[in-house]
Amino acid sequence: MTTLESAPAAPFSYAGFQSLAPAATRALLALGQSVDAGLDKGLVELVKIRVSQINGCAFCTAYHIALARRLGVDAGKIDLVTVWRDAGLFTPREKAALAWAEQLAAMAGGPVPEDALARLSAIFTPDEVVHLTVAIAAINAWNRIAGGLRFPPPA
Repeated sequence: MTTLESAPAAPFSYAGFQSLAPAATRALLALGQSVDAGLDKGLVELVKIRVSQINGCAFCTAYHIALARRLGVDAGKIDLVTVWRDAGLFTPREKAALAWAEQLAAMAGGPVPEDALARLSAIFTPDEVVHLTVAIAAINAWNRIAGGLRFPPPA
């Protein structure tokens, strides 16, 4: 075994976090996977990218951009998700989901406006609203872990 193979993962990396907190890793992954049956995966990735951008998490932003590409999400949408309101590329569902994501990511600055849920509910079913909200909560948790511990972006 070489020195590189035997070296433990840096504690403040994704691999290090997995090693030091396996139960937390499993729980967070399970939370994220719980939305898989309820929403379009491409839509969820756009939301995760946008929330990760807002939260300043380079690891999660890079990870979800790569995943969105593998899923075949339109490259223009990935490139312009930060300016989705003005890009002219996003569907009404994507716009509603991104607006909701931004509201929830900004909750530390004040409560979500009362009409925000009503606007979302006009486009999404109650089941979809719940799944989308869980997806946003999950990526916010990951952003705080990966961003706070300064995980390096995946290669």
